[in-house]
Amino acid sequence: MASQNLFIGSLAYATTDDTLKAFFEQIGEVASARVITDRDSGRSKGFGFVEFTDEANNQKAVDQLDGKELDGRAISVGLARPKEDRPQRDGGNDRGNGGGSFRQRSW
Repeated sequence: MASQNLFIGSLAYATTDDTLKAFFEQIGEVASARVITDRDSGRSKGFGFVEFTDEANNQKAVDQLDGKELDGRAISVGLARPKEDRPQRDGGNDRGNGGGSFRQRSW
């Protein structure tokens, strides 16, 4: 089973993977820290994920770091939900419907 990640929200655009990892290492050893970036521009989307080597540190991090300031912004720290638990988003790319802005001529 995959280990539990922490979801980190309200990140400053200046926050990097390294600064995120260093901030959370005050709680315990960090296995990975990722700031999610826009695929096209490479700019931070303002959130990321942290994974501790010891999952017991997850709740400690939520209790101690939620609302604390990192790179000038108060961050939110919570347990990340697995992908299958997240609600589906409306208005996604429904490419299989044959519709879109291109209309076939009927003649």
